[in-house]
Amino acid sequence: MPSWRTTLTAAGISGTRLRDDYTHAARGVLRREPAPYLTLRLLAAPPLVPCLAAGLAFMNLVDDTAETGTPAQRTTALAALSGRVEAALASGESPDPLLRAYSHAVHSRGLPAHWVSRFLAGAATAEAVFDGFADEEDFQTYLDEYAWPGVLVFTGLQYQGGPGLEQAAGWRRFVDAAQRIDFLADLASDLADGRLCIPRASLAEHSVTRADLERAHDTPAVRALLAAETRRARTALDATDGILELAGPGLRPVIAAMTQLMAHQLTAVERAGAAVLRRDTGYGLSAPLRILLRARSRAAGPRTAADRGQ
Repeated sequence: MPSWRTTLTAAGISGTRLRDDYTHAARGVLRREPAPYLTLRLLAAPPLVPCLAAGLAFMNLVDDTAETGTPAQRTTALAALSGRVEAALASGESPDPLLRAYSHAVHSRGLPAHWVSRFLAGAATAEAVFDGFADEEDFQTYLDEYAWPGVLVFTGLQYQGGPGLEQAAGWRRFVDAAQRIDFLADLASDLADGRLCIPRASLAEHSVTRADLERAHDTPAVRALLAAETRRARTALDATDGILELAGPGLRPVIAAMTQLMAHQLTAVERAGAAVLRRDTGYGLSAPLRILLRARSRAAGPRTAADRGQ
C-alpha cells in the first residue's frame, strides 16, 4: 500500500493546503469508520482514494448532522450545513477543510451538483424527521430521497463526469439491498434508540406489535416476520448482480469486498432468527479478514492503466 503522500501525488493533488484538507478528511473517516477507510486504502486504485475518502467524510458529516439533536435542531443544523456546502461548491472556499476537500473532489471529478443538493434535501425531509416506514412504498421513497443520493455523493466520484443513467440505476439497486441488510443487522440497537425500520404494514401483516420486537419476543409470528424481511433482503441482494461491471475498474475490488461482506452479514442475520432482537449482527472478525485478504490478493495482480484509475 503506497504512503498517503504518494497517494495524494498519484491523485494529482498539489499545494500544501489542499493536501492538508484531504488529509483532514481522510483522518476523520479513519477515526469514525476504520474498516471502510482501510478497505479503500488497500483495495481502491490510489488515484481514486483521496476523493473517495473526502466523499465518505462528507456523507458521514451529513448523516451525523441529520441524526443529532431533536428533529427541530436537526432541521436547523441541516439548513445551515446546506448553506455552507452551497457556498463551498460555488467558490471552492470554506472555513471547513472537509468541505474544501469535498468541493475540490466534486469539481475535479465532475460530479453533478444535483446529487449533493438532493442528498442534503433528503437529509432534512427523510432522515432528520424519520419516524419509521408506513409500508414498502414509504421505504422506497426514503431510498430515492436520501439513501441513494447519499451513496452517489461518495461512489459517484469514481466516474469522471459522474455516473451515467445505467450506473446510477445500478447503485439504486445496491443501496436497496445494503439498507435492508443494515436495518436488519442493527435492529436491536435501533429499537433501543426508539427507531423501528421495519415497515408498520409488515408488522400488521404478521400480527406483530412494536412491543413484541422491543421486548424481543421469540414467537412464531415474530419469526415469520423476520423471515419475510430477510427474504426481501436476499432478493434485493440478488438484484445487485452486475454491479461490478458498472463500477469503475479502480473501485471494483472495493465493491467486490463490500458485496461479499453484505452477503456474509445477511447469512448471519438469517441464522440468528429472533436473536437479532437481542443483539446486533456484526461481521465478526475472521470472515472480513478473509474477504479483504482475498480481494487484496486479486487486486495486487498486474494492472492496466484503467485498473489504476487512470
